[in-house]
Amino acid sequence: MTGPYLDSPSLTDEQRAVVEQPWDARVLVTAGAGAGKTHTLVRRLDALCGHADPEESLEAAEILVLTFSRAAARELRERIARHGDRARRVRAQTFDAWAYGVLLQAYPDGEWGGVGFDERITAAARAIEKGALEAGDAVPPAHVVIDEVQDLLGARRELVETLLDRYQDTCGLTVVGDAAQTVYGFQIEDLAERADETGRFFDWLRSSYADDLVELHLTRNFRADTPEAGVALAHGPLLQRITDADRAATLYEELRDLLLEPTNGLGELVDPLVLDGLRDFPDTCAILTRDNRQALVVSELLHEHGIAHRLRRPLEERPVPYWVAALLRRTEANSLTEERFRALLAEIPLPYEPHVPTLWAVLRRAARGAGRATLDMERLRRSVAEGRFPDEAADPEASRLVVSTVHRAKGLEFDRVIVLTPPSVAELRRQYKKGELDLPAEARALYVAMTRARQDLYHVRCPELPILRRAGGRKNGRRYVGGWRSHDRYGIVAEAGDVSRDHPPGHDTDAVATQAYLLEQVVPGHEVTLRKRHDLPMGEHQSPPYVLLHDGREIGEASARFREELFQVQKVNRAWDPWWPDEIRGSRIDTLETVTGSTAAGANAGLGERGVWIIPRITGIGRYRRADDNEETSA
Repeated sequence: MTGPYLDSPSLTDEQRAVVEQPWDARVLVTAGAGAGKTHTLVRRLDALCGHADPEESLEAAEILVLTFSRAAARELRERIARHGDRARRVRAQTFDAWAYGVLLQAYPDGEWGGVGFDERITAAARAIEKGALEAGDAVPPAHVVIDEVQDLLGARRELVETLLDRYQDTCGLTVVGDAAQTVYGFQIEDLAERADETGRFFDWLRSSYADDLVELHLTRNFRADTPEAGVALAHGPLLQRITDADRAATLYEELRDLLLEPTNGLGELVDPLVLDGLRDFPDTCAILTRDNRQALVVSELLHEHGIAHRLRRPLEERPVPYWVAALLRRTEANSLTEERFRALLAEIPLPYEPHVPTLWAVLRRAARGAGRATLDMERLRRSVAEGRFPDEAADPEASRLVVSTVHRAKGLEFDRVIVLTPPSVAELRRQYKKGELDLPAEARALYVAMTRARQDLYHVRCPELPILRRAGGRKNGRRYVGGWRSHDRYGIVAEAGDVSRDHPPGHDTDAVATQAYLLEQVVPGHEVTLRKRHDLPMGEHQSPPYVLLHDGREIGEASARFREELFQVQKVNRAWDPWWPDEIRGSRIDTLETVTGSTAAGANAGLGERGVWIIPRITGIGRYRRADDNEETSA
């Protein structure tokens, strides 16, 4: 084997059948866990761009590649760069990023940056119906590639169906999925509606392309290198179309028994031997949990024992890297050459070695300057302000040890996987109200967790969990630490957006020094404290102001949203006067991010005229404390 495929595995007969389909074919590929689908998709894209017959070859701009997460899009782009000889210009995008681009094309004056994810998806579908992909410089797709199609539900499913319907006579497609790995049904609250959505896109494909849909299968597993890692694989075909609760319960218990083999048990997470194993393991490792509450507690325990890790954030959260603000503030020039870009980037401390040529190409595509081969700095700033900073330029979410819910780990793989001991079916039935337990989803989620491993698969007992509730009992209310009594309040869960973006950190003291401190001293995983500045609430439905402290130094202040949601948490009922904790301790730095604000706010703080600066983003569970004696307090 020569050329770009030198260090790439040879295609199997199953994979070659996918790769060699003509560009106008409609191909549905069922790919089991670890079946080499990313490898197959890269070779498929290469074949689409480089067919020997020019009439059968497509330009990169004619191929639309959609994925569910930035991590999946990044992996596909990296594989294309490494092994794609002719597909190097093909872009893989998340649904949200692509929908945003469609809306900017259709409604360039629209304020889409503050619109929610589902609303953008729905608006993009309407724009496609009206011909947004045929207006201006837009290029309608000649071939659509979609990964993980089993999780196309609700608005995203309707977006894809709208797209394919409009170009049904002119567009080929390659869609890849595995019904056994459908794990996002929980986004649809009604169980009957959720059951209707399961497999709905597969049914739509088969009816829409009844005469020419080509169904292919990838059955060989390339991920599991040991019998232990592959122990769940035989259950994949059984889970693909399961809807019966009793059959799902049987499969769930079978998977659970396989996981709970005595040789796979690690005992307690805080056992010294387990902690030493996590600390010393040289390869990639994931601790997978059923839900966010478990993930938050596991992360908290690891931090308490000094074990570096990353808590995987929600897929829709897209912080802009801090180096963007540092770059914009380092020059007053309106445009940059590549040479100058390289020089400025080299001055910024980064935790990884960026691939500068790729980064430059991505930024140039988003903010091309008027001069030859230049980067327009104002357009770059606007891409941040308008929420369209390119996913390809985001910082890699690289960490040797990851704590993640099963849902956020779908599509990923690790050398070692540790699953929190799953409850039995009987325990699940006790946890859920009648009619709320989705046993097929539980079985599929456990299967996904167990098939992420390359080498080792273990289980560890779930640590003791706090009681987390939602403010006002609302589905999207702020999560807080409660107790058995309805008025108990012991802490609050930090979220993205809790640190104010209105003014630069330290704007009333020394913002320039604070920006330098953030760059030099603040690292993901560091503990921070929210301290009440005074007792006077900021508004009728807000808490008093809180400042964010790192080693006693102020690095930010609580946002208006945080103050409003803290009020909602603490306002137990109409007759209850809210009580405000002196401090909220235990939250952690998730990352540093670039944000934009008014140019006046930046200039007044001494940060130049661009209105851009760095703030910390926090995560984790913060506990209420008295500032004087470190005593945990409850409202």
